[in-house]
Amino acid sequence: MPLKPLGLGEVVSASFATLGRYRKQLAGVMLAVLGLCLLVMALLAGIAVAAVYDHIEPVFDPPYGQDPAAEHLIPIIVAGVTLFVLLCAVGLLSTAMLTAVCPAVLQQAVLGRPTTFRAIWRTALRRTPSVLGTLLLTGLIAGAPVLVAVAVWIPVMVVSVSGEDPSPGALLLLPLLLLPAVPVSVWLGTRLSLAPAVAVMEKAAPVTALRRSAALVKGDWWRIFGITLVGSMIAMSIAYMIQMPFQLVGTFGMIPLMAAAGEGAEGAGPSTGMIVALGFAFLCILVGGGVSQLFQIGYTQLCSNLLYVDQRIRRENLAQALLAELAAQAPGTGPVPTPADPPVDPPVDPPADTLTNTLTDAEAPTLAHPDRPDPQPEPEPDTLPDRPKDD
Repeated sequence: MPLKPLGLGEVVSASFATLGRYRKQLAGVMLAVLGLCLLVMALLAGIAVAAVYDHIEPVFDPPYGQDPAAEHLIPIIVAGVTLFVLLCAVGLLSTAMLTAVCPAVLQQAVLGRPTTFRAIWRTALRRTPSVLGTLLLTGLIAGAPVLVAVAVWIPVMVVSVSGEDPSPGALLLLPLLLLPAVPVSVWLGTRLSLAPAVAVMEKAAPVTALRRSAALVKGDWWRIFGITLVGSMIAMSIAYMIQMPFQLVGTFGMIPLMAAAGEGAEGAGPSTGMIVALGFAFLCILVGGGVSQLFQIGYTQLCSNLLYVDQRIRRENLAQALLAELAAQAPGTGPVPTPADPPVDPPVDPPADTLTNTLTDAEAPTLAHPDRPDPQPEPEPDTLPDRPKDD
């Protein structure tokens, strides 16, 4: 990506370029996370079924005309609720780690550095707790207006239904409440959309990441919302095109199965061919869905993370610090000091709050135009420079 303020086309193309260059590392880490997630979920489901196995038949196949006994029904309900909570926790944890993968890759991709599966895995794993906190807080803050609207509507609906003359106006109250609540939720979600990138690249705590995201988005809300929306639409369209061939193959593979089932004798069990066809169809649909979801998650996150880098370039002159690091990595950047030379204190960058708000010089050196004038010497950060933390 050129180290300058990015437009819509540059964000879209840079996301594709990053996804293509680091496809092996991204796909490897994402598949590992999803594989572990599915394995843990299957293990939890197996444990839950084994724990209430003796109660399943009395509940789901009770004697004719009898209701399931409470001694069998209560364990099933407890196991189901517990399993649901645990599966949600595992799903949130895996989502947080998948969200932390793309910033870990982009942290090196901005400078054109190679990276490895191990490095991405280690960075994503370390930052997963902070990313999980940002996702939970973002969901609570952005979803609060909708939850308030639903909380107001439910009692009104209950009172209306329990009365002698139910009013149809109670049904129309929910859309009226959601009409202002949904735009507020979208606005809050966009303000906090850069928090996962801050949590990974700046190693910030969840609350600090939310504050930084709100500060970076302030004044550019419509631009960030528009680019995020376009990136999401592109990701969904391509993900659907990836998934569609697998679904077609799986569906056509089930046609002979359905035909054979319709022509088979009543009460006859499924044949080996029918089981194989059903397994093949299910596998095609599963693989297509997994590949499309990996692409959609990766591309959407890369677009959002590039907007974070773009905002720091525009507001905090991040490009000059990155170019200084690139110049320091290039050969022949100058003589190496000897022990006899007097020590020279390195220049100190001003804090991020005093940096230039925008970087609008079209002649500034970029990765795409290395023949432009060399930048002034700057400190050499290890990765994207961290802003002093508030918390």
